[in-house]
Amino acid sequence: MNYPCVEISQEMLDEARELVPKVDVERTKASPFDTLAGILGEFVWAQWWYGDWRKHRVGQNKGNVDFEELNVEVKTSAIPFRENLHLLVREEYAKARKPRFYVQVIIDVPQRNAKDIEPGTKAYVVGWATAEEVERAPKRDMGSKLGGKGGYRSHFIPIPELHRMDELQKLVQEQGFVPRGAEECTS
Repeated sequence: MNYPCVEISQEMLDEARELVPKVDVERTKASPFDTLAGILGEFVWAQWWYGDWRKHRVGQNKGNVDFEELNVEVKTSAIPFRENLHLLVREEYAKARKPRFYVQVIIDVPQRNAKDIEPGTKAYVVGWATAEEVERAPKRDMGSKLGGKGGYRSHFIPIPELHRMDELQKLVQEQGFVPRGAEECTS
């Protein structure tokens, strides 16, 4: 299956690294660069949806949904891409926020235990679910890339069960919003 894709640039990485200290939160982390990956996921969404990664709200959206205009929350995983991955939403997060759409971005790092994200890495915008669909999804401790249990439970929806991104574009176009979109990288 083909998924929209954005290549991460050095400029995106540089700005994301500058923002990490401003937005990092104290919580259990699944990888050494969770915050960096989360920021880049928002950049990827902005690039794909608006055609400009700089249209993000990182640093301004703490405690709020990532993109207010559509009420979109971007969830990001940095892991080698495979279709048996999941949209993951931490249990306490799903209780606290009810965005209209959760969008899953997978940053396709070369190894599960990668220590960083490199320029040219592809990030796939693999699908979306509503807050209601996430709440109905099963929960479990998905573990940590650092080894062992993650220490928290997440709702999970397999990628093949997510709504496709072209469905989201059609849905919001019917409501009068026209996304610009970006050219997609080849996969």
